[in-house]
Amino acid sequence: MKIIVPMAGRGSRLRPHSLTVPKPLIPVAGKPIVHRLVSDIAKVLGEPIDEVAFVLGDPAFFGDDVVESLKELAAGLGAKASIYRQDQPLGTGHAIMCAKDSLSGPAVIAYADTLIRADFDLDKSADSVIWVKQVDQPEAYGVVKLNDNQEIVELVEKPEQFVSDLAVIGIYYFKDVAQLKDELQLVLDNNIINGGEYQINDGIKQMMAKGKKFVPGKVKEWMDCGNKAVTLETNMRMLGFLEKDGEALISNSVRLDNANIIEPCFIGENVVLKDSTIGPFVSVGNNTTIVNSTVKNSLIQTHSKISNANLDNAMIGNHVVFDGNFEAISIGDYSVLE
Repeated sequence: MKIIVPMAGRGSRLRPHSLTVPKPLIPVAGKPIVHRLVSDIAKVLGEPIDEVAFVLGDPAFFGDDVVESLKELAAGLGAKASIYRQDQPLGTGHAIMCAKDSLSGPAVIAYADTLIRADFDLDKSADSVIWVKQVDQPEAYGVVKLNDNQEIVELVEKPEQFVSDLAVIGIYYFKDVAQLKDELQLVLDNNIINGGEYQINDGIKQMMAKGKKFVPGKVKEWMDCGNKAVTLETNMRMLGFLEKDGEALISNSVRLDNANIIEPCFIGENVVLKDSTIGPFVSVGNNTTIVNSTVKNSLIQTHSKISNANLDNAMIGNHVVFDGNFEAISIGDYSVLE
């Protein structure tokens, strides 16, 4: 089994945090988004992963450090890492085709700005499984249309009239991903463009037209990481899930000095908490110091120093120095507020 992960975009909706760190590598509950996504998919599949292919953008942004972290991620699954580059942002279909040398055999394609919680048996009799989540406002999403046999017969983008309430979340299984590769090659060769880009849906629609069997795979939880607000909500939900799973979230190297942690929280290595109350639903990265502060519902990354703060719904990057009493802020890497 292979996992194909297009992650070339810079993540403009999550600025300033994605100005210096690729959005898929921003941590949620102490682990980068793409690491959680790939690991969770591997758990759902329940079988060995032979290869993880990553499609990255500009080497100046997705540099050697990013490549090394992704190789470590694949190695942790016992898989080979393949690195591809998408030099122009030409859409989902184009991104997948940048990894065409890896497009053979059974594979999962997953876009690295979403997280899931799922537990189901993959229907390997189908040519493809499109993972979906039941939503309250289907008109805001791309949805699947099912026939009486509960097979997917159509993809409809933001339907004005009710089609179904099963939204496509951006994770797909293909029994032989080479079939998608062939159809996407036709999309590129014939310059089939929607929304100014080459889309995976046009390849999928051509497979459907040729009688390939598509079925839905429903996830229990679908969590977005597209902007600050939803990333903080995802951090909160993920901390809750991990606490229920019994995962150790607070490092043994944390130094507490007249400080209180209200769980669930993730507290990384060598964090110092002094005269502060942290939590609930806070993630704090390695080597960060928090003094004389109250922090809840927030995400603070590594090597930062927070003092005299009252933070709620805050998202703070790496190497930040913050001294103040602001609330609901969003601060990128290497910022200083005094």
